[in-house]
Amino acid sequence: MTFVHLLWHVRHDNQYGDDAKLVGVYSSDASAQAAIERKINMPGFCDHPAGFEISKYEIDRDAWSEGFGIDDA
Repeated sequence: MTFVHLLWHVRHDNQYGDDAKLVGVYSSDASAQAAIERKINMPGFCDHPAGFEISKYEIDRDAWSEGFGIDDA
């Protein structure tokens, strides 16, 4: 199995709701962590430093294989 690590920045606030940005796709958790260090002091990111999230995904595997309902959106 081959995996990638997606780095997201998510801002939760009353004005914008959930605002998620895909920062990048990396070959390892360490590479994604290094990207956080490069981005954390940049405009926008520095206003929400706790907003970084790393998600690990398997390549060539379907997500949402059973569809989704209105409660999942």
